[in-house]
Amino acid sequence: MYLFKKISTLRQFLEHYRNKNRLIGFVPTMGALHEGHLSLVRQSLETTQCTVCSIFVNPTQFNESTDLEKYPRTPAKDLTMLYEVGCHAVFMPSAEEVYPPGLDTSVNLDFGALAQPMEGRFRPGHFHGVAQVVKRLLDIVEPGRLFMGQKDYQQFLIIRYMAEALSLPTEVVMCPIVREKNGLAMSSRNQRLSPEQREQAAALYQALRHASRWAEEFPPREVERKALEQLHQPGLEPEYFQLVDGNTLQPVEDYESPASIIACAALWTGGVRLIDNLILKG
Repeated sequence: MYLFKKISTLRQFLEHYRNKNRLIGFVPTMGALHEGHLSLVRQSLETTQCTVCSIFVNPTQFNESTDLEKYPRTPAKDLTMLYEVGCHAVFMPSAEEVYPPGLDTSVNLDFGALAQPMEGRFRPGHFHGVAQVVKRLLDIVEPGRLFMGQKDYQQFLIIRYMAEALSLPTEVVMCPIVREKNGLAMSSRNQRLSPEQREQAAALYQALRHASRWAEEFPPREVERKALEQLHQPGLEPEYFQLVDGNTLQPVEDYESPASIIACAALWTGGVRLIDNLILKG
């Protein structure tokens, strides 16, 4: 495994694969890696000839400076995990390398209704920061495939829309959520939870599972109400629970019309914000 901190040396390394028409896979991360990240790397290793993983805590996608400061950083552990899984190259740049003075890295796209509900409502400007860094990293790595996790479903749709709108030569691949034994979706933010809080946070997945069953008996708004009611318990502060169209993220009015339906939710526990989702249809 090779570690690169400069764009020039990473591109020089990747040129060898490009010259031989080898497919390059890319997994962008902010570090504090867990099994969920490694599942993306494995998917890339299985379907491409070269896998690049980036570790970069992107300052432009944090709404609160304190959240940026508290974001867990474990570079030595991350590199060991990537080495053991067989990753070919790791890109660990500085902020100055990604955003050099004088370079316009903004993404001038209107994500419309995709960016307005759920995460867009509670984290204004977040997706423009995500699109900015992902577009910048795609310009640097130029992969044939980009691997993203289902846990950040809205983010996946935003990036897929960006790739299509800008005609980027990259296929955006979504990989399934990896969960802890109690059902809690694996997240770097879980490291900030106590063992007791981790157990309590599993209520998020339980509510999603219950919603899947409730959808057989109740209309969408009633399912949402029941799920939020279940999540209102000591130590948990739910932000939203919505059943949305898997392609447009608009609220579903019935279960027959949409080709895809996703139950999406977010809550706070122990000062940590967690998100999760479950595919109900499609």
